[in-house]
Amino acid sequence: MEFNLKKILKALLFSTSETLSIKDIQSVITRFHREAEKFDLEAELDPEEHPEQCMMKGLMEQVPPLLTGAQIREAMAELTRELEESNDVYRLMDGPNGYRMTVAPDYAYWVRLMRDEPKPTKLSQAALETLAIIAYRQPVTRAEIEAVRGVSADNAVSKLTELELIEVTGRADLPGRPLQYGTTDKFLEFSGLRSVSELPASDVLTPSQLNEWIREATEKPLSDEDMGLPDEEDTSDMVSPHRTDEGLEFEEENSIDEPQEDEALNTPTQMA
Repeated sequence: MEFNLKKILKALLFSTSETLSIKDIQSVITRFHREAEKFDLEAELDPEEHPEQCMMKGLMEQVPPLLTGAQIREAMAELTRELEESNDVYRLMDGPNGYRMTVAPDYAYWVRLMRDEPKPTKLSQAALETLAIIAYRQPVTRAEIEAVRGVSADNAVSKLTELELIEVTGRADLPGRPLQYGTTDKFLEFSGLRSVSELPASDVLTPSQLNEWIREATEKPLSDEDMGLPDEEDTSDMVSPHRTDEGLEFEEENSIDEPQEDEALNTPTQMA
C-alpha cells in the first residue's frame, strides 16, 4: 500500500461530520507511528491474520514522522481544486475550526427534499447592515449600531442572535454597562471566512474615523446643517406652498417687501 496523503485526508473527512483541524490530522500521524512501534516489523506476518501490522510495515518508511501544517494545507488545496474541476457533488470547506466535507450548492435542493427541511431564509437589508456593522466594529453596543444606521436595531439584533450569527461578548465600560456584540464561528462559516481578519478592507471609513463619528453622533445633537436644512437666518430662498384647486403650487417668498412708489410724490405740483 502506498502512502497517499490526499486519499487519507479524504477518508478522514468522510469519516466524521465534525470539522477536521490540522492538529487532528497531525495527531493521527503521531498515533500511526506510536502503534507501529508496538509491533515487530522485522517478523514475517500473515496478511490475513495481521492486516493492520502488514499495512504499517509497508507504510512505515513512507509516512513522515512529522507532517507540517503547510503540507496539510497544500494537500487540502489540491483536493479542493480536484473536487471543483471534476464538478463533484462534494466541496471542501475551510472554516474557522478546520476542514469539512459538504454537499455542493447545486445539490442542496435534493438534500433539503430528503430531510424535509424548509428553504433557507434570506437576511433582510436591515439585518445585513447590522451584521456588517458588528463584523467590522466588534465589540459594539446597540447604541453604537443605531448611531451608524440612524434607526432602531432591536429587531435586527434579535434576529441575528436567534440565527447564532452574533453573540454577547461582554459589557462596555460605559454608564449603564451596555452589552457588547460580536460575530460567531457560524458567521464565519456563513461568510466563507476562516477569521474576521479576512473581511474585505473598508475604504469608506477607517476604524478611527468610525469611532470618532459614533462618539460625535452619540454625544452632541445634530444641527440643521448636519441634517441638510437651511440656516434659520438664511430664509431668502425659502419656498412656501400654496394650495389651489389644481394642487400645491410653490412661489418664492421675499424676506423684505420692496417699497412701492407713491404716485402722489411723482405727480407735479399744480400751480394755482
